[in-house]
Amino acid sequence: MKTKPIPALVMLTAGLVACIAGIAGRLDTVEFTKMLLAVLVGFYLLGCIVKIVLDINFPLKQEEETTDGEEEAGAKEEENGGEEEKEEEQQ
Repeated sequence: MKTKPIPALVMLTAGLVACIAGIAGRLDTVEFTKMLLAVLVGFYLLGCIVKIVLDINFPLKQEEETTDGEEEAGAKEEENGGEEEKEEEQQ
């Protein structure tokens, strides 16, 4: 599971909601900026925590797949190499 973009997506979604709420509430620029900064930082940290939890609970299986793929490729090369050597010996 690719979890790298999760913190950014959570942060940007919260920022969008905060912007809409700030515009609808007609906040002053200074208040809006402080609120937006707090929301972005807070939800970025929350996204990082979610990413860590997902990484721990759903580990990637790519390492196992690549290892198996390499072993299969190596075995096929050995088989093909062995056949070529036998053909050369026969000739």
